Amino acid sequence: MRNIASNETVTLVIGKAEALILFELLANFYRQTALQIKDDAERLALVRLQGALESTLVEPFAKAYGEIISAARSALLRQWGYLPSDSPSPD
Repeated sequence: MRNIASNETVTLVIGKAEALILFELLANFYRQTALQIKDDAERLALVRLQGALESTLVEPFAKAYGEIISAARSALLRQWGYLPSDSPSPD
């Protein structure tokens, strides 16, 4: 399994409108049990966020991406205090 350093950072640049829509979407998600896309503005903001991530990250194009994403999931859960046995199963 690959090691994902918890101190690594990524800088993304998105527009103010996207940032506001994403903030509202995520604030609503925090209060609900599921992510609910209400309109095309939210969908477009997510698409633009994915585009910003795609142009920033090199890992999605690596041969071992499955291993990398698995390590990233484990690292993020550990940062929030989840033990591997406590981890929610991916759907």
